[in-house]
Amino acid sequence: MPHSTITKSAFFAATPETLWAYLTEADKLGEWYHPARQDLEANKDYELYNSDNDEKWIWGSVIEWNPPKKLVYTFIIPPLETISSTVTWVLEEAHGGTKLTLTHEGIEKLDDSALGLLMALDDGWDEHIGNLRKAFRD
Repeated sequence: MPHSTITKSAFFAATPETLWAYLTEADKLGEWYHPARQDLEANKDYELYNSDNDEKWIWGSVIEWNPPKKLVYTFIIPPLETISSTVTWVLEEAHGGTKLTLTHEGIEKLDDSALGLLMALDDGWDEHIGNLRKAFRD
């Protein structure tokens, strides 16, 4: 089976608690990722929306909640409605700031023709993490 896990790490000049808020609070999610109508919560379903046309864009369930250290949720998008992948965020204190690590797993359930979608997800995470960095610089 091909290796398809996406892993990204970035450092932020912010506390884990502050960064956690950006991963879970509806108003902050819309600043860097996709808008939400409610905060993410332990063991609850969530929905994120396309900021261009307000359609449901990403949805799933929060399956692990350990503030401000680890957040895990299932990740479903329209092209992958039959495949539930998992996104894990790990926050670690690092030199007066926070190291944030993203792992997106479960994409290996795709067939070999899905390289384009895998590349789009990889590129999308780069863009979103870049937007999150900008949220702390502005």
